[in-house]
Amino acid sequence: MLFFITIFYTLSGVASADSSILRDKFAQADKLVWDENSEEYRALYNELHFYPLQPYLDQKRLMYRIKLSDHNEISKFLTKYRNTPLDWPLRKKWLNYLKERDNKLLFVEYFKPTSDVELTCQYYRYKLALGTKKEEILSKITPLWVVGKSQPKVCDPLFSLWQKAGYRTKDIVWERLGKAADGGKHTLIPYLTSLLPTSEQYLGKLWHKVRKDPSVITKLSRFPQKSDKEAEIFVYGIKRFIWRDPNRALHAYQEANQVFQLNHNQQQQIALKFALALASKKHEKAQYWLQKVDDDNLTSRLIQWRIADVLRQQDWPQIKAELISLPLSQQKSSQWKYWYARSLVESNDDKEKGLALLQELAETRHYYGFLAASIVDTPINFQNKPILVSEEERREVFKHLAGKRAFELFHLKRYYHARMEWNYWMTELNDREKLVAAKLANEIGWYDRAIFALSKVGYLDDVDLRFPLAFNDEITLNASKYAISPAWAFAITRRESSFMSDANSPVGAKGLMQVMPATAKQLTKRKRISKNYLFDSEKNINLGTKYLKKLLDKHQGNWVLATAAYNAGPYRVKSWLKSVDSLPADIWIETIPFYETREYVKSVMAYEQIYQAKVGQPAQLFDKLTNMSITQL
Repeated sequence: MLFFITIFYTLSGVASADSSILRDKFAQADKLVWDENSEEYRALYNELHFYPLQPYLDQKRLMYRIKLSDHNEISKFLTKYRNTPLDWPLRKKWLNYLKERDNKLLFVEYFKPTSDVELTCQYYRYKLALGTKKEEILSKITPLWVVGKSQPKVCDPLFSLWQKAGYRTKDIVWERLGKAADGGKHTLIPYLTSLLPTSEQYLGKLWHKVRKDPSVITKLSRFPQKSDKEAEIFVYGIKRFIWRDPNRALHAYQEANQVFQLNHNQQQQIALKFALALASKKHEKAQYWLQKVDDDNLTSRLIQWRIADVLRQQDWPQIKAELISLPLSQQKSSQWKYWYARSLVESNDDKEKGLALLQELAETRHYYGFLAASIVDTPINFQNKPILVSEEERREVFKHLAGKRAFELFHLKRYYHARMEWNYWMTELNDREKLVAAKLANEIGWYDRAIFALSKVGYLDDVDLRFPLAFNDEITLNASKYAISPAWAFAITRRESSFMSDANSPVGAKGLMQVMPATAKQLTKRKRISKNYLFDSEKNINLGTKYLKKLLDKHQGNWVLATAAYNAGPYRVKSWLKSVDSLPADIWIETIPFYETREYVKSVMAYEQIYQAKVGQPAQLFDKLTNMSITQL
């Protein structure tokens, strides 16, 4: 780390001994930006002349009390930092400022393509007002209108011109209605229905009913003409209804198939949804529908269910036959190779060939490779090939200003902005330079960026960079405190967040071990748990390891079930076990109904094996796994 800091400040023109002083001065200046003319602020600002984050002070100052007289300075700033993370926050505020003052010329000058629909519509309106031909603008309005939700009011005048110019055809209305019904805002459907010809408005009303209640498709009298449009609505509804009531959906399909002229694409859409839904519910018709899906439409999830269905029966000749029937393109996966080899061994069809395939698979660093190594009793091959980086490469890659800003922001624990700068930096580097950057990130403890960079490049053989002993003291201490395997705790943390301490999932899980606030409240007996509490690495690791121990005890020491429960919840795992008398652990894992949990368990098992070696645990994890049976608790 000392080497890295020396390089950083040598390239920055600042002595490394001054690093903490400069960071303190930046933090002080950042708090005084509002008083930019004060002697204290000016003195601090001047002392930060060579400091990589000085532009953030300029950006913040320009955004604070933004005014037209700053036009020249804003122009220079946006030109200098165009497309960097420093650009858009200031540009957006500047555009909104210009919009409020109806400054058309400057707004158009500073606008750049954005996902912000309000600004985009304002831009097109100003372009028209400044004399751009309607034909050049109106053709670009269609994608703004054909969305499944309402758009900002500022777009309405554009939509009115667009409609009067003849762009809003019946087919366009129908396309938007479909988007509103299928995942969009269903409250938009009545308005769109009113735009259809009177004779077709019943279709919009029908689609709205099906959106709110897909069981409507079971009453074929609601589809009087059995037209193509009605068929489209039926297909939409049946694909949703199969998840709610499989038997009624199957019956409805049989009836509808006699009266609708469903094309091959629609039949395949139905087959795909039926196959997934019925397989996940272990329905007796699952295998029939899995076989109806064309080879070209087979996804990894569908193949998974085709394999899982026969694996549950442990009929090895049938398992072999099913595997051989899969497309050749699918027979290259580690999953296929493992189960095909197992089918040869278990059925005694060609045991020698099966063992040879397992031996070959055992040479790979993979969940299935580790399983294979255990079965053929061979040492695990971690295939570790560390990235070697020269001092010259370090110096060259770190000449990028975005990299300097990213690392300084990380040191200041401004992780969001640090990642923004990092992501921009990555767009400026070639693959080799990205690997060098990953190495540098790892050395300062920015583990998640190193892990993601290696994955992006596709270099997966530097085991130490991909599986660091991050937060070693905290994880080891808490694993010991709660009497769980430290390798397991490392593996869970690696899988949950890649060691990103401020990770925040869409469902609300937070921090290194992705602890849900409700779980944290139960574990701490607190009424409230703040976001900052969960983002604190020590507290988060304590909660996560404590919860792992709780799940382990709940599942009678079975860490495979506890791992599944950490992802899907103990109640789901309990429901999955109800239909299990006894299954080998590798088969049970392969037949977990939830795709996310199934892959999660496989990843954690593989990661744990790697971390066992790193923390010095001699036991072979997969020996335990291949000799385990999963039974009802």
